This record gives sequence, structure tokens and C-alpha cells, in this order.
Amino acid sequence: MNDTQRLAALRIVLIVVGLIAVFAVWPLMILWPSGWTWHTGHSDYPLMIVGIYATLGVFLLLASRDPIKHLSLIWFTVWSSIVHGVIMAVQSFGAEMDGARHLGHLIGDVPAMFIVAAALAFFTPRGEKARALARTTL
Repeated sequence: MNDTQRLAALRIVLIVVGLIAVFAVWPLMILWPSGWTWHTGHSDYPLMIVGIYATLGVFLLLASRDPIKHLSLIWFTVWSSIVHGVIMAVQSFGAEMDGARHLGHLIGDVPAMFIVAAALAFFTPRGEKARALARTTL
């Protein structure tokens, strides 16, 4: 895969992840709570998470126009997704809320975090390749 193809694929991944973050997180929390919601009863948590991910999604959509100029945002998304996924995976085994375990997250939002991180990391240039592409886009 050459640099042009890789950047085109990165743009597509940024658009897909951005659209999912903006439009799908809230519906997933409602339609599949055992895999996407970490609360029971009344909680302010869902709106906070939706707000954070919708905001990230908008910025990923903007970054899709010129990914090389937004590498720090892309790498933040990669690493924060990994950290978030690891924390959720650990908590899904031990967290108990109202006596219910959260193992459903191991087939819901936990793998989603790792898939996002892997897709973005795979297509995002790094090191000298990223610096060279940045020089050519200036």
C-alpha cells in the first residue's frame, strides 16, 4: 500500500469513526445497554460520555480533510482508546453495580475501543514517514 492509498484509507477510517462517535454512541447505549452502558438507574454519566465522544467525532471528521496536519489528535484517539478499552476490560470483570456484572462489555464497547485504535494506528504514518508527508503538504 503506497502513501496515497494509506492516507485515503486513513481519511475513510476518520470519517467512519467520527460519524459513529457523533451519531451511534447514544443509540447503542439505549439499544444495547449491557454492552454500552455502565450505569443503572438515574445517572448523569451517559450524557457526559455522549458529549465527549460527539465532540471527538466532530474533530475527527474535521481531521479527515487533512490527516497529516492532525496527527496529534489521531494519536490521542489511538492511545486514549487503548487506555479506555483496558480500563473497561478490567472493570467488566470486577465491577458490580446492583449485583450485576458487566461482562457484556467484552463484546460491546471494549472491542470497539481496540478496533478504533488498531484501525487508526495501522493507517496513520509515523516517524520519518509522517515528517516527510508533513513537509510535502505545507
